[in-house]
Amino acid sequence: MNRREYLATAAALAGTAIFSQTPLLAGAGPLAGTGVAATQETANQRKAASGTSRTRFAVSTYSFWQFNREEYRSIDTCIDLAAEWGFDGVEILHRQMTDESNATLQKIKQRAFVNGLDLCGFSTHQGWVSPDPEVRKKNTEHTIHCIELSYSLGIPTMRVNTGRWGTSGSFDELMANRGIEPVLDGFTEDQGFDWVIQGLTECLPAAERCGVTLGLENHWGLGRTPEGVMRIVKAINSPWLKTTLDTGNFLEDPYDRLELMADDAVLVQAKTYYGGGLWYSLDLDYPRIAALLRKHKYRGYVSLEFEGKEDPKTAIPKSLALLKTAFS
Repeated sequence: MNRREYLATAAALAGTAIFSQTPLLAGAGPLAGTGVAATQETANQRKAASGTSRTRFAVSTYSFWQFNREEYRSIDTCIDLAAEWGFDGVEILHRQMTDESNATLQKIKQRAFVNGLDLCGFSTHQGWVSPDPEVRKKNTEHTIHCIELSYSLGIPTMRVNTGRWGTSGSFDELMANRGIEPVLDGFTEDQGFDWVIQGLTECLPAAERCGVTLGLENHWGLGRTPEGVMRIVKAINSPWLKTTLDTGNFLEDPYDRLELMADDAVLVQAKTYYGGGLWYSLDLDYPRIAALLRKHKYRGYVSLEFEGKEDPKTAIPKSLALLKTAFS
């Protein structure tokens, strides 16, 4: 008997021994395998074969606060409401936080835990699209700091941005121009991409050390197009830099564009606009988006980003119901 035959025989004997020592359920007999246990086994086999699992839904704290609803700024309030309304997780917006002390971070983590919620994402802002090396260095240091905050909160993925040229003035003006802005005089887009690639590359040792996967979002600037996002992700080619898909940031042909980023997605942010959008509204086909994500075997969180004018107390539960129906 060779080693392979020996191991196979030993495994079979061990399985028999375990089975013989397992107490039977009351009423079990020779046909016990045709009852509940067999049904569960069959269900598990079907689930494994299809590669499907229940989609988990989170809500971004941005959905409550939206940068101006002060009654919803507290992260604790957002966590409590998310649990009450039936979410599985919460994505925290860094700019919404008013205290970054370790004591506060641990209280946030504990509050999510006792509410049965995952802290599944950390949404941050940075920008390397600047000819000033000091500005780029400051953004790299800020991003590394945010990675460490994410680690302290036990959050496994962090949204990052490329930044933008800043030639369009205010964000309202940028939105009026549908996210398009001219390159800074005297510079090129290629230079901008090089700056972003360098900055993100400098952040990756911290990401790896902390176990925080960065997700580059389609979020204006050089990330306005899927080609721009993937140019950066492919150039860096690291397991610690993937993509965050925002369903509401492609204003034209969103489905084809989302698909270009889907293979590398670690988080999906799902926009809704009840009451009319703060800047614009999109009529998104969420069953189509759900099918697209299944096609690309995405199994991560779908995080709601409500960006409408309706009261979050009515709009957020409606949004969750919409997403649950679409992904069922």
